[in-house]
Formats: sequence, C-alpha cells, structure tokens
Amino acid sequence: MATLLDRLKDSLALTLDHFYPLAGRLATKKEDSSPSYVVFVDCNNSPGAKFIHAAAYMTLSDIVSPIYVPQVIQSFFDHDRVINHDGRTLSLLSIQITELVDGIFIGCSINHSMVYGTSFWHFFNAWSEVFTAQGKNSSITLSRPPILKRWFPDGCGPIINLPFTHHDEFISRYEAPVLRERIFHFSSESIAKLKAKANAQCNSNKISSFQALSALVWRSITRARCFPHEQVTSCRLATGNRPRLDPPLPENYFGNSIQTVRGIATAGELLEHDLGWAAWLLHQAVVGHTDKAVRGWLESWFQSHFIYQLGTPQFIL
Repeated sequence: MATLLDRLKDSLALTLDHFYPLAGRLATKKEDSSPSYVVFVDCNNSPGAKFIHAAAYMTLSDIVSPIYVPQVIQSFFDHDRVINHDGRTLSLLSIQITELVDGIFIGCSINHSMVYGTSFWHFFNAWSEVFTAQGKNSSITLSRPPILKRWFPDGCGPIINLPFTHHDEFISRYEAPVLRERIFHFSSESIAKLKAKANAQCNSNKISSFQALSALVWRSITRARCFPHEQVTSCRLATGNRPRLDPPLPENYFGNSIQTVRGIATAGELLEHDLGWAAWLLHQAVVGHTDKAVRGWLESWFQSHFIYQLGTPQFIL
C-alpha cells in the first residue's frame, strides 16, 4: 500500500504540472465603495491540491452489493457538501484514497467552477496515463495536453466584474433532505431497444440513446410522484457548449463550458403521450442549443448577472 500511495501521489504531482490551475485556490478582489466582485484562480499563494489516505473496514462487496448506496460512501469524498466558493480556503482538487479490506476506493472531489464532466475525465485519464507510464520513461508527454487559455465571448473578459460587494449577497447553503440513493444499470441491449422504440413512435431516427433513457426516467418519476394533471414538470439535461460554438472550442480545452437545456410538459401531457413524444421534446431541446442560443444566453447574463444556487425555484424546476 505504501508503494501504491507513493506512485499515486507522484503521478498526481506530475499530472498537475500540466493541469496546474487545479493546484490553486480561488481568490477574490472586491471594492467596498462600488458593487465589484472578481473571482479568480491564484496558483501562487496556494498549498496545492490535497491527497488523503484513509481506511475503512469494509469490502468491495459491502459497497457495490447493497440495493441502496451506503451512506458511508459520502465520507469517501473529502469535499462532500462543499460549494464552489469554498475554494477560497479549500483545495480545488482533493484525492482521497480509502483503503478497504480487499481493494481501494479513489474519491475525487473537484471544484465545479473549474471543470465539468468532459474536462474532469480529461484530467483523470491524463493522471491514469502518467501513472501507467511512470517509471518507464524519464520524461512523460501527455497524449492530450490541456489547453488552458480562457475563452470569452467577443467584447468580454478576461476580467468579469460581478455586481456584488460581499459573497453573502450571492452565496447560500442548501442542505438537501436525506434520501436513499440507488444506481440503476441498463444493459446495452435494453438501451438499444429503448432507442428503437422511441424513434419508431415518433417516426424518426434522430433520437439518441441518452434522450430515450432520459425520457423513460422522466415519465417514470412523474408517474411515481402522482402529480396533478396540470402540474408542470421538466427534465433538465447538462449540455456541453464546446462543440456547439462556432468555431467550436478545441477538444482539449480545459475548463467549464456547460449549460442546461430542458424539456417541459405538464404531468398529464407527459403520461398521456408515449415514450417517443417525451424523447422528442428532449431531442428538440438539445438540437436547439446552438451557437446562437449559447451566445444569446451569455449576452443576457452579462446584462443581468445572477448566480445559480441549489434550492432556488429556477434550479429545481
């Protein structure tokens, strides 16, 4: 275990040479005399990323076998319940290696203001690449080095002033209710059947596997909640902007370029129509998220700044 921990730690350090913003901290610059609040990444005044070794008297089966995810799993992630702005005092990246009886659990906590799914896996796969190559080569060259230059819409950046004087004006803590978590697995065969069914029902071949599956989950949850017929429901999908911009952002662009799109329908409409109808709503939401839509949203945001907060009606809907 000591040898493994040293290799993981050394390879992480080498990977952070390329993804160095993750070793920084968030810093703020503000003016009390006028509403002006700037948040930036400070890589000079930072103790770096965090690496933790923990132990739990549990087996892999204790984690993956139960129907519901054991609540102890939350403790395998160092920054559970932390919000992005806490990156002023907490690490932007924290790796916790929890030693189990018959294996290890790698819990990665990363600040969402820095990355989203695509860039997270870019970093994680690069770390895996460095770990594998470690000791084989005197110098390691990443197959996909990150592009760290920031992208801004025309006429904006590189500094964006938020119209606040203190973070209490836009930060709130949201404590979600304690719920039981369950992970559902769908075979490739069942996904293929679901996709074919959705496309057949709306006479199309454009609905993706993910859109068909999301429609199934949306309808199932709505049915289980027994909403009134006129209750408005929505299914929100996280959507990457990089391939939708014109010109598109490079594949190796490292950062957070994401928005959400959603399909909207009343509970009655959703359940009275078939799977294909719901999937087509989601498909339309996705294809409608074009370069024009992205830039239009950004322009409106610059005209009226707002910060997403968990628990607010516009986030939950």
